[in-house]
Amino acid sequence: MRHTISEFLAAPDLPLKIKRAAFALEQEGKLREHFRDAILPHEKGEFINGEIIMHSPARHAHNHVSSLISSILGTYVRSKSLGIIVYEKALCGFSRNDYEPDIVWFAPGKAAGITPSTMVYPIPDLIVEILSSSTESRDRGVKFEDYAAHGVKEYWLVDPDGWTLEQYLLPDNADHFRAEGKFATGDFSPFSFPGLTIPLAAFFEDKANLAFVRTLLL
Repeated sequence: MRHTISEFLAAPDLPLKIKRAAFALEQEGKLREHFRDAILPHEKGEFINGEIIMHSPARHAHNHVSSLISSILGTYVRSKSLGIIVYEKALCGFSRNDYEPDIVWFAPGKAAGITPSTMVYPIPDLIVEILSSSTESRDRGVKFEDYAAHGVKEYWLVDPDGWTLEQYLLPDNADHFRAEGKFATGDFSPFSFPGLTIPLAAFFEDKANLAFVRTLLL
């Protein structure tokens, strides 16, 4: 539930609540440090509001769509020197939580600070989450809110079974996403990459993907 600052300030016991919250966050921070130290390179895990969430292996439909989207974005970003695309194993540190989105893009400014030894990435400029029954509630819930609050400019929710893509954008000076559209056919234009138009089928079909990637290399 979203609260305004005035609602918090109206609480007569606000100093006590802040003190209790500060203690709870301090303890949570220690658990977060343990999570970062303990997670292994082959594992996919997240730290969300004090809870450690380890992910089970993904279905092939998820992996397939993730690889197709990554091939397009990765090829385009590398060919244009537009930063870095990372998929599956990018642990991104937010103010309270650590997430491992399916695909992330860092624009050149943030990419410049990423080194070969980076293990915790900064907040991405674009995040793509591939929906599944086990993660959809978080993708549409806590992540949706947290990504926007921390300035992620563009967020995609991709359904690998329904072959749809939902695009959300963060307006200037806003802290919540605006729905830009849900796409199932035709062409798609990422806000993060002006001038790039992608046949939506290229995100879901091998032949369409290969044909489009070839055009990026011309």
